[in-house]
Amino acid sequence: MGLFDRLVSLTLPVVPKPIVGYFSRRYIAGESLDQAFGVARLLLDKNALVTMDILGEFIEDLSEADANTAQYVDLIRKVAEQRLPDTNVSVKLTALGLQLDKAACLANLRKLMDAVRETGKFLRIDMEDSPCTDDTLELYRVLRDEYPGMVGVVLQARLRRSMADIDALVHPQANYRLCKGIYLEPEEIAFTEPDPIRASFTALLERMIETGAYVGIATHDEQLVDEAIALIEKHRLPKERYEFQMLLGVTEMLRQRILDAGHRLRVYVPYGVQWYPYSVRRLRENPQIAGYAFKALFNRK
Repeated sequence: MGLFDRLVSLTLPVVPKPIVGYFSRRYIAGESLDQAFGVARLLLDKNALVTMDILGEFIEDLSEADANTAQYVDLIRKVAEQRLPDTNVSVKLTALGLQLDKAACLANLRKLMDAVRETGKFLRIDMEDSPCTDDTLELYRVLRDEYPGMVGVVLQARLRRSMADIDALVHPQANYRLCKGIYLEPEEIAFTEPDPIRASFTALLERMIETGAYVGIATHDEQLVDEAIALIEKHRLPKERYEFQMLLGVTEMLRQRILDAGHRLRVYVPYGVQWYPYSVRRLRENPQIAGYAFKALFNRK
């Protein structure tokens, strides 16, 4: 981490909210669902697909998990009502109480999945830091069997365990999002340098393809995009077996190149009133990104 990035990380908590909002607004679809739907429609008009998520912090009480569950059920139903083509929903299990009561979290998840089944939608279970990995995969397995073809999970190339997880999760309905992983983990359980993370990403992607899974290839790294396309061509992977995925507002030229080449691509569209704590936490977890953002802010002409 460079000195500038370290200073940015240390000063983020005292940075005025309007400044954080200034450089984060392109990455967040707004505070309201109506704003998020507006952003989603713009992306759909550009031939991209969308997954939507509600921004939120770690919760401290199961009543908050109940409230979040109701919001997600409402989101799933409203996505269906809006008739947004092939639009799905992503969720972090800590928002549903994973770290407080796993059984309660599963009950909440089933409420989301019942709404998914009723509406013909799809739910992506996001992956968080390593203390959540085992429980997240356990609940994914349960739902994968109860709601076949309606739920997927995320695996991170940064984690050394991910190859073993793929082999343990082989299933006709396996559906993954593969990403590098934003959470900084200890070296004994994670790759910490860019090249090993890239090598892990490529190896995991090929293993997912070989096991017959559907794969969301989530990366903004042009090298990995090119390597993914090479693997798609090598395995003659039909378009029904994969898609690329990106964050809102990031590497838009690369996004367009992928779309122009005829690949499906889905954009993560987060929204909600908790955009500020979400932004600060994410930037502190990866100070280099914060450094880029502040440099861009102060170098604008």
